[in-house]
Amino acid sequence: MELNYEEVPNIISCKDLDYLSDMFNWTYTAYKNTDQAVKEVEDEELKDILERASDAFFEHLGKVLSILQEGGIEDEQE
Repeated sequence: MELNYEEVPNIISCKDLDYLSDMFNWTYTAYKNTDQAVKEVEDEELKDILERASDAFFEHLGKVLSILQEGGIEDEQE
């Protein structure tokens, strides 16, 4: 059975969902680890680097969640 669409349907396949789930878990683990390291590190330069990494991971988590909430369509304004 072959389906032809004039527009791509707004869906997330099971494979997509598995990948997004993995991506979220990897990023969440990295976020938790860098956030914890910020609290433990005394070197200000290293602390700044870790804070920026933590912020980047947190932003990426939001993007993954946004994709899931929109059903696969990313915000075109970015």
